[in-house]
Amino acid sequence: MKNLQKGDKKLLNAWAFYDWANSVYTLTIASAVFPIFYEALFSDRDHYIDVFGMHLKNSALISFITAAAFLVVSFISPLLSGIADYVGNKKSFMKFFCYMGALSCMGLYWFDLENIYVGLAFYFLGLLGYWGSLVFYNSYLPDIAFEEQQDRISAKGYSLGYIGSVILLIINLAMIMKPKIFGISGTEGEAAMKAMRYSFVMVGVWWILFSQYTYYYLPKGSKETGQKLTKSVIFNGFKELKKVWGLLQDNIPLRRYLGGFFVSSMAVQTVMLVATYFGAQEIQWETKEQSTIGLIICILIIQLVAVVGAVLTSRASEKFGNVPTLIFINAIWAVFCALAYFITLPTHFYVMATVAGFVMGGIQALSRSTYSKLLPETEDTASFFSFYDVAEKIGIVIGMCVYGIIDQITGSPRAAIVILAIFFITSIFLLRRVHKKDVSN
Repeated sequence: MKNLQKGDKKLLNAWAFYDWANSVYTLTIASAVFPIFYEALFSDRDHYIDVFGMHLKNSALISFITAAAFLVVSFISPLLSGIADYVGNKKSFMKFFCYMGALSCMGLYWFDLENIYVGLAFYFLGLLGYWGSLVFYNSYLPDIAFEEQQDRISAKGYSLGYIGSVILLIINLAMIMKPKIFGISGTEGEAAMKAMRYSFVMVGVWWILFSQYTYYYLPKGSKETGQKLTKSVIFNGFKELKKVWGLLQDNIPLRRYLGGFFVSSMAVQTVMLVATYFGAQEIQWETKEQSTIGLIICILIIQLVAVVGAVLTSRASEKFGNVPTLIFINAIWAVFCALAYFITLPTHFYVMATVAGFVMGGIQALSRSTYSKLLPETEDTASFFSFYDVAEKIGIVIGMCVYGIIDQITGSPRAAIVILAIFFITSIFLLRRVHKKDVSN
């Protein structure tokens, strides 16, 4: 372990490199390979399974499990934030959630319908591990970087995460497309499924292996080590959220904006999490191989286009203002969800993936920066962003539950996608109540 001073270049790079290590989870497990693998398990049945005493559609089931995981995350995040601020060994907490998430990803290798509960537990714990480790990872930023360094090193972490996750996904795609080259035996379908299982193990190994560079340089924790972990400390995160909630009552512009953000985020995050399941079930792919390759290519398209979308959105906000730009993006999302009801062909899906990438890359970055501009003059910005993050996660819980319930009742996710369009329209009306003059550019 190296004892480097705050602001040291090696320390900053080591912190940012954790994004390279853990971002493979969001791309391979949450977005691309696992959803395709999960859908393929149901290829010989009618997409339904008897689980938890109910007859559930597979995509509705995974929506409910995802919602349950985010509900737990939204509850424990304030707890972990409170602990992170006071304990002197936050690196141990970060490692715990990192290793739990990585090992759970590796556990997905054994995911099958005969042992569905074990597989769902690994999926649940993987999500919990990823988000839990992020709480402590983010809390390190003010410890290792001076204020003027934080924006740049945070952006570097995002860039490293994007590059690393795309590299591994391309390797996984090659394994799935050409399994024999990688020594994976079996029929075409069997080999592809094996390759997907191997990719889950690779995510876990990648996550653990590359995180060691981060752990080597990161300090043990805050300088005030050995503070007693009291009840007051543990629940400090909730006290901070309650304080922010109280302050919102007197800050009308921020309160109005958070309403629009909450509804919009609810829909955006849901679309991001269910897009691959929708594509696997509703698009008329000619073969299973075309379906697998096509879906992963769509995810890569979204990743590539999202970068361009973020840049264009940033320039648009400079010219037209944050709120008008957000309203316009929400309008595109609303049209996107309405049109998604009618798409059936792979070509349609590729076009929709490109559109989604453009608006997805911009709305998240702009939403966060707009929130930052609306904050009152205070040194306690961490509490406000903790509130923002919890609101975002609760939005995911509601969005995934709404999607899952409609998918379960109707037997098709198409109607659920249309409901998400209503969320975006609602967000537009809420954002229109935020005056342009309230957001400084």
